[in-house]
Amino acid sequence: MAGMATNEGVGLGATIRAWRERLSPSAVGLPTGRARRATGLRREELAERAGVSVDYVVRLEQGRATAPSAQVVASLTRALRLTDAERDHLYRMAGLAPPNDERITDRIPPGVHRVLDRLGDVAVAVFAADWQMIWWNAGWAALLGDPSAAPPALRNFARERFPIGSDPVRIAAWPVITRNSDDSDLAIVSDLRRATGRFPHDARLAELIQVLTTGNPTFARLWASGTVAAHREDRKTVEHPEVGPVDVDCDVLTDGDSDFKIVILTAVPGSADEAKLRHLTATDADSTSAPVI
Repeated sequence: MAGMATNEGVGLGATIRAWRERLSPSAVGLPTGRARRATGLRREELAERAGVSVDYVVRLEQGRATAPSAQVVASLTRALRLTDAERDHLYRMAGLAPPNDERITDRIPPGVHRVLDRLGDVAVAVFAADWQMIWWNAGWAALLGDPSAAPPALRNFARERFPIGSDPVRIAAWPVITRNSDDSDLAIVSDLRRATGRFPHDARLAELIQVLTTGNPTFARLWASGTVAAHREDRKTVEHPEVGPVDVDCDVLTDGDSDFKIVILTAVPGSADEAKLRHLTATDADSTSAPVI
């Protein structure tokens, strides 16, 4: 009907056709004589390369076949020479989960670094997908202690929240967070389970889960619930040895590609807690941001 939006040209069939028509025959070792009218691959050529029937390719492109199997999608991916992003798009359009061969990264992109540098005296830290701390600023160190005092293996928020027998109860010199609800504990565990789906082949993540499930009963109980969720926000009370209790809001921003967690701690504007934060930041003004080695 006139005036109504449609998905013509953007559906599964139209996308496959666009990819087929853009692929040069010479790129896949086919002759390109004058008699050839198609600039890209013919349907017959795509069918042969993908190991499916020509009729099936026709039905796909016409929208009469909308749920190809994972095996067919993988074959089409190879035949059409798709990029990783295009491959994942094809899987999703077919109603399938894209294959995941990624590993957790600790590398913060330059653009994210520039954003972090502009946050000023706000307490900020960056964690990898497995809650391994990989960056913090002076504001974070002033409020929660300098993480560089702890061994790199223990600069993991999940390890700190769910200590095992061989770990210290808390990382030395870190102020105590006295208000952390059971919901907050579950949020960390649920986020780690979500990470296992995002990075199913990451050895560091697998080792962390194994250590925590066997070494911490609370983690093991929460892990057994099977809950999957992302940790987005919380409210905490930090018992600081110099200024006393500081109530802060904890907001977690997540980078879509690497699943970084950018944790930002702020206090209510104009409150006594904000004044305490400003005092701590000013006292620690000579500190510098430190990456985890």
